[in-house]
Amino acid sequence: MTARIALLMGSDSDFPRLESTVKTLRDFDIEPEVRVLSAHRTPEEACAFASSARERGLEVIMCAAGGAAHLAGVIAAHTSLPVVGIPMDNPPLGGLDALLATVQMPGGVPVATVGVGGGGPVNAALTALRILGVADAAIAKKMDDFRVAQHDKVLLKDKALQERLQS
Repeated sequence: MTARIALLMGSDSDFPRLESTVKTLRDFDIEPEVRVLSAHRTPEEACAFASSARERGLEVIMCAAGGAAHLAGVIAAHTSLPVVGIPMDNPPLGGLDALLATVQMPGGVPVATVGVGGGGPVNAALTALRILGVADAAIAKKMDDFRVAQHDKVLLKDKALQERLQS
């Protein structure tokens, strides 16, 4: 089966914080292509990956990087596919540098960017799934079901809290 979504990271040290991205996609029956490619250390390979992505069946590319974090921008410059940037919360600036480098793209080279740390990796997967859901009714239905489940989970937690406060 051809991957429809790719997850690129600038370093394999980021993978433990990106496993939730892969898990979220798999929960929606999407097996991503996962690669380590660097905008700075493997620029030719990163550009070739982006340039050939559409013809290889990819529809969305997620890029995680810390520090200078140019991976998403370099990938976006070499494809017309949607790119979702995941700024990593690496030292010494806790991800602020990665966030700014990822979100402050010049006009004409869009990168959708999720938050640093926390829910960012999962939100990147959900953003990619929503993009696919525009043209894929099965994914759209799963996204709707996911939203309902989140809604119901919050109401159950509220109910439990109210009961606890009443006792």
